[in-house]
Amino acid sequence: MSPDDRRSGSEVRTTLDHLLEDDPADLYENAPCGYLSTLPDGTIVKVNRTLCAWTGRTPEQLLRTRLRDVLSLGGQVFHDTHLAPLLRMQGAVREVALDVVRSDGSLLPCLVNAVELRDADGNPLMVRATLFEATARRRYEREILTAHRAAEESQARSRTLQQVVSELAEATTVAAVARVVAERGRRAVRAAGAALWLLNDWMPPASRVPSAATPAPERALTLAHSDGLPEPLLRALVDSARGQWALELAQGVRFVRLDDGLRHHQPRLADALDAAHLEAVVVVPVSADSRRLGALVLGMDGRSEDELISLEEPGAALPPADLELLGTLGSQAGQALERARLYEETARQAERSTFLLDAARLLAGATGVTESLEQLAAMVVPRLADICLLDVIDEHGMSRVVARHGSPERQPLVDALRAWAPPVRELPAPAREAMEQGRTRFFPSLADDWLAEVVRDPDELSAVRALELVSVISVPLLAEGRALGVMTLSADRSRAPFGTADVELAEQLALQVSLMMVKAQRYELEAHTSHTLQATLLPPPPPPVPGVTVAVRYLAATHGVEIGGDFYDVTTLPGDHVAIAVGDVVGHDITAAATMGQLRSVYRALLVESPAPSTVIDRLQASWPLLGLQRMATALFATLDLDTGLLHVASAGHPPPLMVTGDRAEFLPVRPSRMLGAPPAPAVEWSGVLPPGATLVLFTDGLVESRGHDIDAGLERLRASACRRATSDPDELCDRLLTDLAGTHRADDIALLALTRQA
Repeated sequence: MSPDDRRSGSEVRTTLDHLLEDDPADLYENAPCGYLSTLPDGTIVKVNRTLCAWTGRTPEQLLRTRLRDVLSLGGQVFHDTHLAPLLRMQGAVREVALDVVRSDGSLLPCLVNAVELRDADGNPLMVRATLFEATARRRYEREILTAHRAAEESQARSRTLQQVVSELAEATTVAAVARVVAERGRRAVRAAGAALWLLNDWMPPASRVPSAATPAPERALTLAHSDGLPEPLLRALVDSARGQWALELAQGVRFVRLDDGLRHHQPRLADALDAAHLEAVVVVPVSADSRRLGALVLGMDGRSEDELISLEEPGAALPPADLELLGTLGSQAGQALERARLYEETARQAERSTFLLDAARLLAGATGVTESLEQLAAMVVPRLADICLLDVIDEHGMSRVVARHGSPERQPLVDALRAWAPPVRELPAPAREAMEQGRTRFFPSLADDWLAEVVRDPDELSAVRALELVSVISVPLLAEGRALGVMTLSADRSRAPFGTADVELAEQLALQVSLMMVKAQRYELEAHTSHTLQATLLPPPPPPVPGVTVAVRYLAATHGVEIGGDFYDVTTLPGDHVAIAVGDVVGHDITAAATMGQLRSVYRALLVESPAPSTVIDRLQASWPLLGLQRMATALFATLDLDTGLLHVASAGHPPPLMVTGDRAEFLPVRPSRMLGAPPAPAVEWSGVLPPGATLVLFTDGLVESRGHDIDAGLERLRASACRRATSDPDELCDRLLTDLAGTHRADDIALLALTRQA
């Protein structure tokens, strides 16, 4: 062997080792299917425990053997003539049926998927295969093959059956399967008409739609699909089998001829057959895994020359081939119905999960109980129910806050029930029982006599009957050991009655609603408390001051509790002076607001001696530890001589005031000292004159700071807005500044004070 060949072989071995090492061990060994890897010649080089357990062999017994050696004789032939060549040509095979020989000699039916791994030059490196145990599927396939062999007497029968199976495989809903079964079943036997009934205890709730062919109160059957049979005959068929469907289906395929016996025992059915020009009906049970799901009824008129079922010999039994075909059709229909029901149930479960997720998202952002419950009800109907009623306990007792119908045309009927709803009257019976018992009350059906018993007012009973309710769920809203209210969901005749899955969904939704209500009630309490506290702590409107006009504004932040530590103050002093102040306590909560209230009270107390603004800062700095204030604060203090316009300003870490004169605006050069609560340092005071007609603007940093801009940019925006249009009206100026600078969403409070010296 040449060095190149040895190197090539080494590279191949390295590649193989790398591929083998890449398999996740746990998933590989314990997978619900068999895994094996072979060399291109079929030699097994790796196998998982699952396949070993299936075959009854150890890994040592399987390794280094060839795949074909563990197959049945037929499997070996198929492997050599089909599997291996297809792998070489296509690189992969899918769902190849092979029988693996177990250690005890028995056969294990499997479905094999295999893929051939190749190097960059297209040379085969390895074959990876998965084996799925297919005993049940093989049994099912054998049944189909048996039915096909029995139907070989008629080529038309075989083609029809194949087409039925094909169309059933494509149908994914119960309604679609029912249509295929009825229409294809009719064509299979050249019947004049066909109808498929399904038992209600099997049918998925969404498929239980009342039918005109199923007269009330009969609920054992639902007509899933009819094709070519007149309505009177459909009713006669249901009436003839009322209460006997279990017996009818247990007898297998039945041929019921229109004869003297039928005229004697079932005269109504015989008359209906006569009217429809039919000579017989064939009843085919529809079943899956020995479970009876319903019946396919075929109407035969005997007029087709090439029909499958002969009516020439009176009283003759069905031929074995016909029985086999119809039995297979019923079995195929049953399997397809089971699959469709599972598919629909999976889809409904996904819809329920999606609904709960949507409800959780809605309720997570709830801030008010009534508004959130209205939004929730708009989701509930019509996705979950036709009617949603929400009765809530508040400080005044029980009241109905939501009453919504999924159909706008029927909403007035629900609105009419408010005349009998809390607080006018007590809760209706289902909701009252749920509240009293503290548990869900489920009424899968509503009998009229029960309604008449629990609804005592004739007008109310008339309104309830007009809604055509068929099912009700009432769930108490409970949280933290207390009752918050009750949620009632109802379905009318346009929707299938509720099932246990709907009850579980309603209970999960009620839990979310209860938690939301507790949260929203706390939020509303905090908001009410904050509003009350804010109104208490903020100063009253500025008093009239001769010679000046004052305007103030306060905007709370839009996030969190609507209270903060911003404040403003205007106070007249002896000697025709006025004291002005704005401040901002660090933080945005009740503690900040309380600190602000204390600071403003202390400031007012200091004004008794009419100190200079710098003295106010020095005294506050010195007394801060004695006051026990928990937060630091910035503040701007000023005094104005009303006669001369002499202005004194001092800042404790606060933005400077803006002086607006005509169409000019400039910030006063006030040098800030340290914040209140910081280590004390002497305050610096600025003095100047406020000219007649000029306006002094004091503000907190919420007006000029934002996440997208620094404070310098905000100050420049403030200056530009103030001088954009000259005005001597401080109210107009405040409104303009807030419009230009205060957005809809604010992270901080804004206190704004504008004082204009009259000309």
